[in-house]
Amino acid sequence: MARVGQIKASGNDSSAVRLTDRISLGVLAEVFPRDVIEDVLTETGRREQRSRLLPAHVMVRFCQAMCLFFDDDYEEVMRKLAGALKSMSSWRDNWAVPSTSAITQARQRLGADPVRVLFEKTAVPVARRGTKGAWLGSRRLMAVDGFMLDVPDTGENADEFGRMSNGKKATALPQVLAVVLGECGSHAITGAALGPCNSHERTLAQQLASRVGPDMLVAADRNFYSFDLWQEFRQTGADLLWRVNANLELPVVRWLPDGSYLSLICHPEIRGRRRSELLHNAHQSAPADPAEAQVVRVVEYDIPDREGCGDGELICVITSVLGPAEATAEELAVAYHERWECENLIDEVKTHQRGPARVLRSKSPGMVRQEIWARLLTHYGIRRLMCHAADEIGEDPDRLSFMRSLRVIRRHVTAQADFSP
Repeated sequence: MARVGQIKASGNDSSAVRLTDRISLGVLAEVFPRDVIEDVLTETGRREQRSRLLPAHVMVRFCQAMCLFFDDDYEEVMRKLAGALKSMSSWRDNWAVPSTSAITQARQRLGADPVRVLFEKTAVPVARRGTKGAWLGSRRLMAVDGFMLDVPDTGENADEFGRMSNGKKATALPQVLAVVLGECGSHAITGAALGPCNSHERTLAQQLASRVGPDMLVAADRNFYSFDLWQEFRQTGADLLWRVNANLELPVVRWLPDGSYLSLICHPEIRGRRRSELLHNAHQSAPADPAEAQVVRVVEYDIPDREGCGDGELICVITSVLGPAEATAEELAVAYHERWECENLIDEVKTHQRGPARVLRSKSPGMVRQEIWARLLTHYGIRRLMCHAADEIGEDPDRLSFMRSLRVIRRHVTAQADFSP
């Protein structure tokens, strides 16, 4: 008798193929191919030593599917993954959807590392040269930002991630802080770091430096600036465009024709006479030790108020793009405004993908991390497909509806559109 969930191969071959080996993610399988998943499982030591009803590669797909179908329980998610295949007369009728307990145990066997590593291997920038809103000249527009995710109120989660308890930020649930690197034009998240809710965004942002490349212009808001973090990101070869607080001392070294000016940022331990010497040298165009000080360009502008007057909030950004010939002050101000696209992609992950005011499913820290990496992985797959679709019709990816695309991808999963014949 054939094993549960198997189909006999054609011809004289007596081998059998499990139904779960045909489970896929519809159009998302193009973004996350089976062979890449298998390589990741080998790299992370999660390949099975014996055959199981729920093999590891299926659980990687399942973790993504439970992020696509957030309102459904485990068994219903598995039904949607296998339902169309199950309805084909070729498959044995005695295959049964695994129980919630079996699926939970399979998730625990998989762990978080394979999903994280799969994200790190596949989540690369997707905007092409012609993608609208993705570039400033030859520089790819990227942004760093952070957000909180609510997780179930269990003792383990509370001990691991903590909960905010101060003033207006106080929360009833434990929270995870996620800091992400996003591509402004495509809304694709290409890097992420996770930590307890009381972590500092700058500390987590340090983990993203390895995801930054020399063709990028990376924007960040004023919560991220520190001399050390600026230096760490600059060492990657990327250019930076960061907003800073008004209390940061930015002496004028030289005014530029477009109204911006060159200035000097110094390591906070550099003070007094040495700081004056470095500023004097900057006026003389003498190079400084980057560990002590770096020349930056300052662009200041204000945001009009609701009446259209130009006396609203003052924005001060510093950049490593020093010459107006490379980018004017106006172009840099527009580029910094693109940073808000990172806010939109965060909203997609927090609200649109899982529903408003929803708490993650997982009740233990390891499974919380697995679920968040799966959520980021799934969002990346959706956004990559959307960007490529927009490029095909010459449209800005911002003009495509994320929710409509999500619904289309859900339909492809339940239809098993790409299973092998």
